[in-house]
Amino acid sequence: MFGSIPQQDVFQRVMSARTETISAVGAVAGGSLYFVFAFVPMFLAYAAQLIDPAMFAALIKNDAQMILPTLILHHTPLFAQILFFGALLSAIMSTASGTLLAPSITLTENIIREFVPMNDAQLLRATRIVVVVFTIIVTTFALASQGMPIYEMVGNAYKVPLVGAFIPLVMGLYWQRATTQGALFSVIGGLSSWILMECFGGQSIWPPQLVGLMIAILGMVAGSLLPQLVRQSTLKGTPQMH
Repeated sequence: MFGSIPQQDVFQRVMSARTETISAVGAVAGGSLYFVFAFVPMFLAYAAQLIDPAMFAALIKNDAQMILPTLILHHTPLFAQILFFGALLSAIMSTASGTLLAPSITLTENIIREFVPMNDAQLLRATRIVVVVFTIIVTTFALASQGMPIYEMVGNAYKVPLVGAFIPLVMGLYWQRATTQGALFSVIGGLSSWILMECFGGQSIWPPQLVGLMIAILGMVAGSLLPQLVRQSTLKGTPQMH
């Protein structure tokens, strides 16, 4: 849940608002709508259990993701099927395009441009190259993850910003002593500890993402309070994305 906060949809609402009030109202309204609409598939899945218990019992054991599509195919008219699968395809394509563009623009604008000064034309070209690279990486990962439930893939995707971005974002907003060095310590420590726990901590009672979150907090505090060896830049507020 916390890993979903430093995400493209939240940045989009916050950074596009004219004032702080509009930003806060937009974020809360969007979150409330997410909460409300999340009940729709839950209601439909419960309806499937009532309408066709045999189908529900068979799919819940083998592939729970097929409960809603099977319900729509077998128990709704053609018009409802067109609406359902059209909306599903639209949601998948919209999410995929946004998920590719957001990290590509963030990487190019906030990281690559800091090391390699570029004009607008060069920035556009670099962004296009990064988008293609991300597309290849994501496609390769998707092919290698065939058979993994979508819910598990989404959960795994949220672990990365949880251990790598959530703490620098929160500390940068609310802790006056937060520094760039602290943010770097937090990102490196959180990601490293999470990856090590995922690879070698399978028998531990500690979830890898919780360990990464705790190390990220320690890294942020220690890196900010230690003597500064990294060029300082403000962490107040969220990074600007264009």
